[in-house]
Amino acid sequence: MIVNCVLWCRGNDTDRTGPGRAGPIPAGPDGTGPDGTAQAEQAQTEQAGRKRTDIAFLIAQLGAYAAERFGERAAALDFTRPQAGLLRLISREPGLSQQAVARRLGTPPSRLVALVDGLEQRGLIERRRNPGDRRNYALHPTAAGEQAMAALSQASLEHEQAISAPLTQAERAQLSKLLGKLAAAHDLVPGIHPGYRNLSEKESR
Repeated sequence: MIVNCVLWCRGNDTDRTGPGRAGPIPAGPDGTGPDGTAQAEQAQTEQAGRKRTDIAFLIAQLGAYAAERFGERAAALDFTRPQAGLLRLISREPGLSQQAVARRLGTPPSRLVALVDGLEQRGLIERRRNPGDRRNYALHPTAAGEQAMAALSQASLEHEQAISAPLTQAERAQLSKLLGKLAAAHDLVPGIHPGYRNLSEKESR
């Protein structure tokens, strides 16, 4: 009797069947366990874990996709993304010194020099003596630069519309507000892409 009891009790901890052993624990009506909760709770936990990372992943996923698509539009106008961003900054805030632009973008001055030289050689920007500091030059867009910026602005508008096409106007406004809140909370500079901080030599040409 004692031996049979031991075998039966231990059989409850296994899914093997046979003399003196219990069979597998029966599944619940939904196949999740004897009470229908164990596996369901595990699935909910896993789902919650995925949900906790959904926002960060989706922002990264959409950011990479949007950057690539804009890069294609910029390339069609003979610009790289860093060149387009630099011309945009100089057009919006003409008269900044090269050092001030480097600080604003957060990019190493040595990397910025190549970008500025490239736009200047194309006749899109020009260096002028800074009246307040004769040792520095102020950066200004030329007439050709303003025309190029107008084309880039149109490309940016079309890009914005394409990316947000599935959303209603109200959803776009809400999403913009929420993303702006996140960007501010993480101390990101409005209108400046953080990629300038790690600009490679190849990208600065």
